[in-house]
Amino acid sequence: MSAATRFSLVIAGFVLVFAASLTLASRGVYGWTLFAMLPMSAGALGVWFMKPESAGRAIGIGAAIGAIGCVLFLVAGAEGLVCMAMALPIVVPLSVIGSLLAYWSSSSGIGTHGAAMCLLLPASFMFDTHATPPVYSVKTSIVVNAPAERVWSNVVAFPAIPDEPDWVLRTGLAYPIATRLSGSGVGAPRRCDLSTGTVEERVVIWDEPNVLRFEVTSTPPSMRELGLYGRIQPRHLNGYYVSREGEFELTPLSSGRTLVTGTSWYQHGMWPAEYWRQWSDLVVHHIHRRVLEHIRDLSQAGK
Repeated sequence: MSAATRFSLVIAGFVLVFAASLTLASRGVYGWTLFAMLPMSAGALGVWFMKPESAGRAIGIGAAIGAIGCVLFLVAGAEGLVCMAMALPIVVPLSVIGSLLAYWSSSSGIGTHGAAMCLLLPASFMFDTHATPPVYSVKTSIVVNAPAERVWSNVVAFPAIPDEPDWVLRTGLAYPIATRLSGSGVGAPRRCDLSTGTVEERVVIWDEPNVLRFEVTSTPPSMRELGLYGRIQPRHLNGYYVSREGEFELTPLSSGRTLVTGTSWYQHGMWPAEYWRQWSDLVVHHIHRRVLEHIRDLSQAGK
């Protein structure tokens, strides 16, 4: 095969991989195909074309291709800065894996491993479009120097939080501002105002002053995403992070103190699920901390 033919084929391959990635993202298919199979295929294409003399060079090619792919998503306006920063730690290693598979393949090049990747693409796509997201839980606790009876009133509803969000939430992620409760007891509607909209809730357990639990009936956008050209609206901002339930548990401690534990149950529709869970759990912990510290400050001030 001539160099010109090889170059034409690899360019066509890269265009096809990038076009497929943009199509999946635009249709909201955020899964193994987008974040694993296509980066691996791109890394393999790069090695097939450049024919590195060592595994180290193959790794460098794969890493560069993965990083360039993320940059191209930014340039195309398909994703924002925060999401690409989250994607880099998974896209780059998987692109490297693809490059190493190609490097270790037979002298005929990418043939065997490339064919295997092509066969896996339909399977990964079917999984991405039919898998049911698991439900995860995140639990955060804080000790309040106030009795549970006083803390309870600030748990069921609290006024606007005056403090600015911390550095994690300042990236554009949705953060809580205030909550409002209509009535009391099981069935009472509760609303949590976020920086991106309002969460609609309904109380399902009212055990004063021990446990407040509520189900979430609607979730606003998960963040305000900033791209290279300003605000953007990728598909994953709506319907991919879904809050299911929340709970506050108050446990009396000695000396009139109270242990307040906040728990959130949520789903996210992105794969590999365990990878993206690390990010979402981190964000939920920061959201919990913001709310719990506000409850603590109000309660300790006697409000």
